[in-house]
Parts: sequence; structure tokens; C-alpha cells
Amino acid sequence: MLRRTIRERREYLYRKNLEAKERVLYDKKRKIREAITEERPIPTELRNEEAELRKEIDLEDEQTAVPRTHEDDEYANASEKDPKILLTTSRGPSQPLTQFAKELKLIFPNSQRMNRGSQVISEIIEAARKSDFTDVILVHEHRGKPDGLVVCHLPFGPTAYFGLSNVVTRHDIKDKKAIGKVSEVYPHLVLHNFSTKLGQRTANILKHLFPVPKPDSRRILSFVNQSDYIVFRHHVYQQQGGPGSIELKEVGPRFDLLLYKIKLGTHDQSEAQDEWVLRPYMNSTRKRRYLAD
Repeated sequence: MLRRTIRERREYLYRKNLEAKERVLYDKKRKIREAITEERPIPTELRNEEAELRKEIDLEDEQTAVPRTHEDDEYANASEKDPKILLTTSRGPSQPLTQFAKELKLIFPNSQRMNRGSQVISEIIEAARKSDFTDVILVHEHRGKPDGLVVCHLPFGPTAYFGLSNVVTRHDIKDKKAIGKVSEVYPHLVLHNFSTKLGQRTANILKHLFPVPKPDSRRILSFVNQSDYIVFRHHVYQQQGGPGSIELKEVGPRFDLLLYKIKLGTHDQSEAQDEWVLRPYMNSTRKRRYLAD
């Protein structure tokens, strides 16, 4: 099993390394195709390659010419099976972290919570691979307060690292009468204000943690980007009377996420390449935003 994992990982890295060459070739074909369509001269830097590239263009259409990326390989089986998530915490979790982990299990369908014990990350990731889990979610804390969330997609990544803040569990919400019951049906997702390439990448990681819901599902999970902080809310709704009469109840918990790193690999692979990292100097410009334009 270990040899197979190493071989598959090596093949995945090889395909990812070919992306740059395929992207350059695709851009050349796109420029020639646009010049032919708009009846403009062929760009000077492509005139030596024009004849060969035109032959390739004639054999493919515009849709099939788009190169595949490592993201296509990462979630290639997402449409074939529902996600299966392993949820665990840091070592020696406090009571607030344990309670928060229990409520996270209710948020993610098909998830299983595991006591960390003395197991190291590499053991957890390898056991999850063997048990056919699609993702591992790890929750961290600082002085009894949840402060970090790691989403690791299996078998090859990516791994997204989030800072966790403003956590309010169900039993901490003051208005107890307004709290709805936790439904176990597959939820609808609201992913709002993820307009940049990084924002779309982040939304793609989050949405693949959830299976496709049925149309009549009355459960809604919201991930709303506000100044690069992803605000999470969990609601259920009921139709009281006419078409416009809907009662919305919050289920909880509430929390905010701040993305600070995406790694092209699993959580246990220290040698994996960083796709994006929030550097300290990035915070110097207040108006700069990364998840939305």
C-alpha cells in the first residue's frame, strides 16, 4: 500500500510539473486562433511556429484545447462519490474544543470524529487513506479557545490552513428560543463574494466537503467573504403560509475563518509546495483584498 501511494504521488507531481508547458502552448494557440478569427496579423514572436501550431489547432476545438490542471486531478472523483470526512483535534483537547468538534461533526455530513490520543499526523493521514476518507479536518486551540482549522484533501491534497475566530457554539448562543434543531439532511451551500482566482480556489475547497443536497432540503450553510474573513452561519427555514412567508432559524455554531495558506500536498508532507501564503507584509495595505475584487 505504501509503494502504491508513493507511486501515485510521484505520478501526480509529474503531471503537475507539465502544467507550465501546457499553459504556454495553450496561450500560443489562443493568440493564433484570436488573430485568425479577428483577421489580424499573426504576432511576430509566433510566426516561426505558426504552421505547426495551425495543424494542432485544426485537430482540436476550443473547449478540448483548454489544458487540465492539478485541480482537475485533485477532485477528479468528486462527482462519483460523496465526501467522507475524518474529524479530529489537537492533542489533549479542552472541553470547549471537544464541544466545538462535536458540533462540527453535525455540520459536515458523512463525517466521523476521532479522539486524537497519541497519534501523530502522518499516522492519521495514512489511516484515513486506507479507510477511503476523502478529507481530514484538524481543529486546533489556544488556551482553551479554538483558533485553527486545517482542511486536508486526500489522497494528494490540497491542504488549506485557516485561522479560526469569533467561535460561538450552540449552547453559547444567548437566544435559546431562536435556535433551531440540527437537521441531518444534506445542506444547500451559499458561497458569496469569492470572485478572485484565490477566492474561487478557496470556495472550491470548501464546497467539496459537502455532498449534493436534494432540492427540498431546508438546511442552509453560508460561507460569506467579508474583507477576506469568511463568515460561517448555519440556518434552517420553514414556510409558514404563502410563498413569501418564510421563517429562518439559526442552528449554530458560528465562526469566522481567515485563510493563511494553501499547500499542494497533504498535511503530513512538509516538502510539499506552497500554492499561496499570507505574508506579514500583505497586511500593510488595508484596501488590499485577496478573495474578492
